[in-house]
Amino acid sequence: MPFSSFRDYLPRQDLLSFLVLALLLVVVLPLSLDVMRLNQVGKFLSFAFVAVGLVLCWGYGGILSLGQGVFYGLGGYALAMYLKLEASTPENTAIQTTPGIPDFMDWNQITALPWFWEPFNSLTFAVIAVVVAPTIVAYLIGVAMFKRRVGGVYFAIITQSIAAILTILIIGQQGLTGGVNGITDLRTLKGWNIHTDSATYVLYFVCVALLFACLFIAQYIRRSKTGRILVAMRGQEDRVRFSGYDIANFKVFVFCVGAAFAGIGGAMFTLQEGFMSPSFVGVVPSIEMVIFCAVGGRLSIIGAVYGVLLVSVAKTLFGESFPDLWLFAMGLIFIGVVLGLPNGIAGLYATYVGPHVERLMDRVLGSAGKAPEQTDPTLSSQGVTP
Repeated sequence: MPFSSFRDYLPRQDLLSFLVLALLLVVVLPLSLDVMRLNQVGKFLSFAFVAVGLVLCWGYGGILSLGQGVFYGLGGYALAMYLKLEASTPENTAIQTTPGIPDFMDWNQITALPWFWEPFNSLTFAVIAVVVAPTIVAYLIGVAMFKRRVGGVYFAIITQSIAAILTILIIGQQGLTGGVNGITDLRTLKGWNIHTDSATYVLYFVCVALLFACLFIAQYIRRSKTGRILVAMRGQEDRVRFSGYDIANFKVFVFCVGAAFAGIGGAMFTLQEGFMSPSFVGVVPSIEMVIFCAVGGRLSIIGAVYGVLLVSVAKTLFGESFPDLWLFAMGLIFIGVVLGLPNGIAGLYATYVGPHVERLMDRVLGSAGKAPEQTDPTLSSQGVTP
């Protein structure tokens, strides 16, 4: 849907939220953190891609998916397969029984590269697969479920089951996937060492740039007619259906968008961490991704990013300081947010901070007395900003 003006696409409060987040990620964190911590933040931000997609699926479309780890893992494995093949040249694997194939294949007596690995010798194919593979899987799941009007808790349980099945499949096919260890020892990207300090900075800023690209896409969907239909579907699905809209198609669309975002996040994690394993595909990481979204605010795309950072930083600090208690601490944080802040961090901001910021902006810009800016009625009624 075309917008009549830039303000229709990015209202003043939204623009301020984007600028503050950009200042934090592009200036404050790189200048204040050492290389190791910045690399950690970059890996945290890879989960933000999933959280932003969940805001569209769950917050706007009412589609609670407990299997987003599937799409995160597919994107990560797609790029990891290319990186592993690059690291498995005959020169680097000369000590193997069969040089030129990944080490875990050689350990499992596989003597030739499987056919489905062959296309991943191309970086272009791998990059395309990062987005396309999760999208195709999401499309197949969405058509199978939404066309049959499967939703709510039933859809959540089915996606959770798919995550568990894929984890078991990856672990069981050790010779083809690396098994429980995953695809490890990833070193270079087109000959460029991805483990140097300079590479850490470059990959961090690439991750931030891609995240903002996804945020702008999510903002476009949120402010468009599609976004309004998604909100209407969440509240009165039958009424929207009786109005002549194909509910299933809208659900499939937003589910595929969330899957594509998750695939990009998985690929960025693989690049910054240097491996991908089934531990990021299963039920537990998928539920953690929902927690990220809930803590940030399931109606706020910017809040989802802050939710990821808050939960991940707290998890890291608790894990380092109280290795035996950090799970309990994380549980208490989540319970506290659900009971005290049903709209997450974004709701807290909108209630206590947003009005003061708006008044300050009115005074600074000299806009006091002007007609109030139009905002999303669904969000404003719940005290949530994007």
